[in-house]
Amino acid sequence: MFSHKLARIVATLAVLTMGLAISGAQESKPETSRPTDSSKPAAEVVEPSHDQSQASQEFQSRNPRYKLASGDSFDVSFELSPEFNQTVTVQPDGFVTLRGVGDLHVTGQTIPQLTATLRAAYSKILNDPAITILLKDFEKPYFVADGQVGRPGKYDLRGDTTLTQAIAMAGGLLPSAKHSQVLLFRRVSDQWVEARIIDVKKMQKQGNLHEDPDLHPGDMLFVPKNTFSKIERFLPSSSLGSYFRPY
Repeated sequence: MFSHKLARIVATLAVLTMGLAISGAQESKPETSRPTDSSKPAAEVVEPSHDQSQASQEFQSRNPRYKLASGDSFDVSFELSPEFNQTVTVQPDGFVTLRGVGDLHVTGQTIPQLTATLRAAYSKILNDPAITILLKDFEKPYFVADGQVGRPGKYDLRGDTTLTQAIAMAGGLLPSAKHSQVLLFRRVSDQWVEARIIDVKKMQKQGNLHEDPDLHPGDMLFVPKNTFSKIERFLPSSSLGSYFRPY
């Protein structure tokens, strides 16, 4: 009995470690069976954990809110208590020092979340504080293009930009590009980066760009030279090094 329970625990840990594998970008539902054609590589399908499922939903969000990062600065205005008005900068450790309430950790919060955090903090010394926050200095939205594109690098993300438009901005695809398996990486939490495979070749051939994804700030697209038959859908953010910073 003990051995059986131990085996189940080990199997569960193995699934959590592997993450979710995907075999293509256009699949709306994961394939649960292996192809009979032995010449085609089979991708193992693993059910995502609860945290990964939430991360996957975030990947589909079209208009994500900006999240504060170290070095950002913002104005804090009090409608009825102007003596607390101030401009603060997020420190490298993610904290800000606020007049009257001290240090608060704000890295990763959106403006609405930050407003709620400050209201809760100042409610200890003010009655129902009316607070307005205005971003002053923050990292401009960007995306990274790498691999088999004409001009790999970091590009400003201005307005709505799709994956194919981003590829064009980066100089287009090289003849050596595997444009049926373009990879799109997106940070979905502090620990995870989601990877998605996009069949750009199929979209262009069919003239159907309805599934051409919109880029989010901080996204990285990678055009491979060799075929990727399998890729883990969720990756530890540390594995992508300097491409991603916490939001």
